[in-house]
Amino acid sequence: MNNKETVTVRFRDNVFCMLFRDKKNLLELYNALNDTAYTNVDDLAVTTLQGGVYMKYKNDASFVFGQDLYMFEQQASKNYNMPLRFLHYVSDVYREMYPNSELHRRTMLKIPVPHFVTFYNGRDGMNDEEMVLKLSDMFMEGKDSARKDKADCGMSDDVSNDSVSVVSTQFEPELELKVRVININPNCGEESDDGSPDDSKSRKVPAILNKCHTLRDYMTFVNKVNEKKYSKNMDIRTAVTEAVDECIASGVLSGFFSEHREEVIDVSVYDYDEEGRMRVEREEGREEERISIIVKKVKKNKDIDTIASELEEETDSIKLLYDAVVAVAPDYDIDKIMMGISHSSKI
Repeated sequence: MNNKETVTVRFRDNVFCMLFRDKKNLLELYNALNDTAYTNVDDLAVTTLQGGVYMKYKNDASFVFGQDLYMFEQQASKNYNMPLRFLHYVSDVYREMYPNSELHRRTMLKIPVPHFVTFYNGRDGMNDEEMVLKLSDMFMEGKDSARKDKADCGMSDDVSNDSVSVVSTQFEPELELKVRVININPNCGEESDDGSPDDSKSRKVPAILNKCHTLRDYMTFVNKVNEKKYSKNMDIRTAVTEAVDECIASGVLSGFFSEHREEVIDVSVYDYDEEGRMRVEREEGREEERISIIVKKVKKNKDIDTIASELEEETDSIKLLYDAVVAVAPDYDIDKIMMGISHSSKI
């Protein structure tokens, strides 16, 4: 049995989750997003899912306020699959709110309107302060959409596929979900005017951080950790520990960090370790994709110079991959090729 595919990891809150499971902080974030000034935290009904999950496959915070269901997520890496993930999340929340027995009533249920927000603070770079990701962008254009194209244009089913391909009609999905992605990284947005020691008039910050002090202080902590880890090359536990102590000393979420100091350090180390592992896996995935392309070209008896030209790369940049591919011909086993690359790179 492959343990990698069957082990379920118990969900652990990250610092963002820990902060915004507090209703006071949730309401502050809601007000910042909607330019409102509500104060009664008892109006919030938190719906965050609990329990074991695989690979932290879980929304960070969700709650019902009035007639609206808000679902929040914090991301430190670019991920265009957010709409599908939120579809999973909202389905689970609605299932808990409205069990199957209630779906057989003759009267129509009225359900809260969903809103999906991701706060992005990754280091990969995001140029815009905000963007919207749509579930429909992930759809494959199948036979039904092609058939709809022909019907909309008054075309019969006996029209050739080549003719259909030149028809320009907008595909209207029967299911849609939109995710509002907000960039909360520094130097993105408007000038800060709160007078905090970590900001200055010349520094640009996302507008929402000037409206939600909890989110701003959270980013102050994240920025401190990143600076220590990536600029000063500290190990992650030392970087997090120093960042927490500095925040406490300077009054940045000092009460929260004092109360949860050890837990914050533990979950932050866990998160950064997982982020690093996922980054390595993405890089390995890209490497395997390049290898697969080179394998196909080698099978067509193309030499290294031709392959490099077609890939628009220098010959030297693909030589290691090319040699590893040729070395395992004619089987072209990917694992053997990866082992060959690893061995050659250590020589």
